[in-house]
Amino acid sequence: MKEIGEYLREERRKNGVSINEASEDLNINSSLLEAIEEGNAKAFKDIFELKDLVSSYAKYLGLDVSEILDEFNDFVFEKTSKISLDEIKSKNNEEKTNRVTSPYTKIKHTRYDIAPIVLLIAVLLFISLVVYLVLRVVATDTKPTKELYYEGVYYEFTK
Repeated sequence: MKEIGEYLREERRKNGVSINEASEDLNINSSLLEAIEEGNAKAFKDIFELKDLVSSYAKYLGLDVSEILDEFNDFVFEKTSKISLDEIKSKNNEEKTNRVTSPYTKIKHTRYDIAPIVLLIAVLLFISLVVYLVLRVVATDTKPTKELYYEGVYYEFTK
């Protein structure tokens, strides 16, 4: 990236354009143009923004944009090809653990929590038992009876 930046700076100076003029003409912050000329790729949000700015700057300076972008792509490839396989795997594992999922794409587990079901069944059985006992007491034989007490003995007459 440093070579690309130096080449762009050299061409800008050959054209007799100051960094402030280029900044105003391109509507790009002068500090970003300086970062491009210094080869400071870390000054940009992402690589795509940097590529777009380098392309615009090269076009502004009247350079062959495809040649500059080929060099830029070589820079990107060289930088990314130096990432070890272990780093890529660890990054993939981090992404898997930090992944945000939609309820429509989330994998649903088939394991059910059985405790609420058991509790519901127990409550229903208890309510059924209470209703049964209440109905049993209310539904006792309520036929009219007559009682007779004679010499310490109760006699009951039913119809």
